[in-house]
Amino acid sequence: MIASPEQGERPRLLLTPGPLTTSRSVRQAMLQDHGTWDRDYHALVNGIRRRLHAVAGDPEDATVVLMQGSGTFCIEATVGSVLPPDGKLLVVDNGAYGRRIVQIAQRLKIDCRVLEQPETQPADLEAMERILKADRAITHVALVHCETTTGLLNPAAAVGRLCREFDKVFVLDAMSSLGGLPFTMQELGAHFLVSSANKCLQGVPGIAFALAHRPTLERTAGWARSIALDLFDQWREMEGGGGKWRYTSPTHVVAAFAQALAELDAEGGVLARYRRYCENHEVLVAGMSDLGFRTLVAREHQSPIITSFVSPADPRFSFAAFYDALKDRGFLLYPGKVSRADTFRIGTIGHVFPEDMRRLIRNIGEVLSQWGLRLEEAKETTS
Repeated sequence: MIASPEQGERPRLLLTPGPLTTSRSVRQAMLQDHGTWDRDYHALVNGIRRRLHAVAGDPEDATVVLMQGSGTFCIEATVGSVLPPDGKLLVVDNGAYGRRIVQIAQRLKIDCRVLEQPETQPADLEAMERILKADRAITHVALVHCETTTGLLNPAAAVGRLCREFDKVFVLDAMSSLGGLPFTMQELGAHFLVSSANKCLQGVPGIAFALAHRPTLERTAGWARSIALDLFDQWREMEGGGGKWRYTSPTHVVAAFAQALAELDAEGGVLARYRRYCENHEVLVAGMSDLGFRTLVAREHQSPIITSFVSPADPRFSFAAFYDALKDRGFLLYPGKVSRADTFRIGTIGHVFPEDMRRLIRNIGEVLSQWGLRLEEAKETTS
């Protein structure tokens, strides 16, 4: 079992989808300097790659490519590297991060078909099937597993089955799901599964990675539209160089990530972490409902990663003031990102625990009381 916040430690809690609250031991791992050519450092890198392979279910035909930068860097590296010059991408856009994949494809001049949907509704499988039947030029499909725009969970396994049926390459943005939700790469049918150190794996920002179906990756040599973001060349260097990166790697972040993965094991693996996140989420939603807040996404489509709440209509409520009041009390929230509703978001991932959620609810109640606000009894969104 992993310990809750260290004795005497009351760190600021980042209740966000990443960066997020990390353990003291993850932060301490960055105090040691490393040389990028050192064999001990290469062993650290190779250990991370092996552990990520295991987190994804140990697929026999998969490999791991680490990339410098944020999750978006690796999404761009993947989209820009695995689409052939004459390829066409189908993207589900039901949130800001699906929309970002569209922007990447358009900037890279990749032919792109977009399925636009409401931000509170999961991927429409019937619409996707109609598009795949009608548009034979589509070679790849991209989906965001957990849309942190709202906390919406998309049906990745069902999309993976569609991709198998129509013989399409499936690129899955698993930024806010890998390590926090129980699944394997095989179960989802993903050819490329992209994620980041600073989400459910509870590392710090600076590394993202792609878990790749090796035969599919091997076919992409020479397709990359960037030098620094060439996924195939990065993988070939790591394979041939025994853990060496092509360009200067974020050594301190690598050390922190190795520690974070060790702490995932210590917690009991992905399933144990998923249960903690679910309890965090349940405590949060129940407490916010008692205070009068309403969730944006219906329960059946909601992930336990981050939750969007509808801002009260009362003119005395200001998210900016709400944010500052809670920041003063040691909690950092996220503003809303949906385009058609006034919302804010609270994350339940990272080195945070149910007692932290209860403490947050008490503090929110105190802030509302100080403002003289009594919200009407909230009803969970059902549509």
